[in-house]
Amino acid sequence: MALNTIMRLKDKIALITGGANGIGLATAIRFAKEGAKIILWDVTDKGNDVVSQLKKEGHQAIFKKISVTNESEVQQAVTEAHQHFGRIDILINNAGITKDRTLLKMSKQEWDDVISVNLTGVFNCTQAVAPIMKEQNYGRIVSASSNVAIRGNYGQTNYVATKTAIIGMTKVWAMELGRFGITVNCIAPGFIKTAMTDAMPEDVKKSSIAHIPIGHWGMPDDIANGYLYLASDEASFVSGICLTIDGGAAR
Repeated sequence: MALNTIMRLKDKIALITGGANGIGLATAIRFAKEGAKIILWDVTDKGNDVVSQLKKEGHQAIFKKISVTNESEVQQAVTEAHQHFGRIDILINNAGITKDRTLLKMSKQEWDDVISVNLTGVFNCTQAVAPIMKEQNYGRIVSASSNVAIRGNYGQTNYVATKTAIIGMTKVWAMELGRFGITVNCIAPGFIKTAMTDAMPEDVKKSSIAHIPIGHWGMPDDIANGYLYLASDEASFVSGICLTIDGGAAR
């Protein structure tokens, strides 16, 4: 029997923030293979290399070096991307940072930096893209939360605050935008092997596995698969949810 080769995102235009590394990179590659045309944003120049490779493989993709914290930059970049492709069907709010510190040691700057990228950045991008999706009467918005939004995590007051807020905003936006053919969801990853988690102390890495029933960390592709489902038409009646992908970690 021949395998099903139908591409799940054929000719869809997908904007992915934080797309040059880790989960964002895996998502860009997966979406491109599923037929999407990629708009890649990141704060590093590595996005140029990612787009070059995608083009070599026959995919359509463009890159913009941008910080999601800058509202005017985001608005301009959305306008340019819309002019280039004619529509924006999918927004993956994936960009995020950590600056961990316990409450008694966390600086105001560390608080502000994480809030600015992880929360205000999601607001900026969604507010810029939503009017385009409303005009199309079609859109898929998926944002990155975290399983720590559900269970908390030592030393991550700023990060947990943003990821919990993402769940709340997702539910609000699902209510507000649904009548325009737009679904809004989020994903709550557990421990995923990326450059961000590679920097964690070895003892923390080892102890974390004890709380994961499946017995190992996830890979970026595991989250890309979740993004793909929620961005596809298979999830056309799924909105306002937070999909946890964490190997059954205790919470």
